[in-house]
Amino acid sequence: MKISLFGYGKTTQAIAKNLANKFGVFNIYDDHFKNTAQDKLGNYLLNPKDFDQNSSDLEIPSPGFPPNHALIKKAKNLQSEYDFFYDAMPRSVWISGTNGKTTTTQMTTHLLSHVGAIMGGNIGIPLAELDTHAKLWVLETSSFTLHYTHIAKPEIYVLLPISVDHLSWHGNFENYVKDKLSVLERMNECDIAILPKIYENTPTKAYIISYEDEKDLANKFGINIDKISFKSPFLLDAVMALAIEKILLDTLSYDFLNQFTLEENKLEELFDAQGRLWVNDTKATNESAVMAALNRYKDKKIHLIIGGDDKGVDLSALFNFMKKFDITLYAIGISTKKMLNYAENVDIKIIKCEILSKAVEEISKVLQKNEVALLSPACASLDQFNSYIERGKTFKECINKI
Repeated sequence: MKISLFGYGKTTQAIAKNLANKFGVFNIYDDHFKNTAQDKLGNYLLNPKDFDQNSSDLEIPSPGFPPNHALIKKAKNLQSEYDFFYDAMPRSVWISGTNGKTTTTQMTTHLLSHVGAIMGGNIGIPLAELDTHAKLWVLETSSFTLHYTHIAKPEIYVLLPISVDHLSWHGNFENYVKDKLSVLERMNECDIAILPKIYENTPTKAYIISYEDEKDLANKFGINIDKISFKSPFLLDAVMALAIEKILLDTLSYDFLNQFTLEENKLEELFDAQGRLWVNDTKATNESAVMAALNRYKDKKIHLIIGGDDKGVDLSALFNFMKKFDITLYAIGISTKKMLNYAENVDIKIIKCEILSKAVEEISKVLQKNEVALLSPACASLDQFNSYIERGKTFKECINKI
């Protein structure tokens, strides 16, 4: 079988590396490849214009590979990473939504690790690197992956709340939601789907458990929120992880859950040499994540760094939301001009910075000990950084220089 891989990312590189013995060399197509070359495994690195759909038996895209790309349109045998590994996939839990996917996946795996659960997917571990003999796969599942998946399904599908995101990729919010719900069509009577109440009537054979918020979900599973040490916005993630544990094991391990350590880059609190509070929330790349961060610090004067690649999303609602806070904005990234316009429309003070280091410098001039400096940009990072992680690292480096 001749397999073509679209995009030279973690997913496709892992497939090429781990399946070389079975399938030999792969043809890997990426816009960054201008001339034909070979990697150290002998795979051919090719420009998309060299793709011949008639000589390819199967095409697997990197999850984020855009659906409007010429390669996707030419492919005759397109299959997602999930579909490709479905026959070898053990029992699985898929976790999706707009915010909280990573934390819920990590918490769930933490709670179920003693019964052989491992995690992967959008969390940064490709399926090609997961042990197919594991008892359970807990997969953070993006809307990109779901868009390309038409065969695979989980035994438990968990959907966290959905808000506007990735519109430039999906085309519109309706398509984004459609992709998030698409897996329900393939689930059967012995499967379980935990969904926001607004989607409880989505056609599916799965048994649906709907929820309005973390308190409603906790009540349905007999979970005592007072025993959970995590607060909003991580409380829903924690309740969801316990709900999954309750379904699979009929236990609720509060103490073990409370031992879980949150990852960096999500409401990560730091203090500079003067004892002032800075918060690295670089992973907040959409408006609902920023709203959660603002609510967390609503009792403080907030200095918010905002901007980057807005992914085609209209952020007017976010700026209207910000009017009730004591807040000053610092605009960065390719969307700086848009941020200035949004702020002007709702009469919020905003300072044009364009680059992150400048924003930190401007905040440092005025930040008081009872205030908070917050990097919660509501935008992706790729206009100025290689990833949101690099953006967070740069933020922390700037703070350390103060």
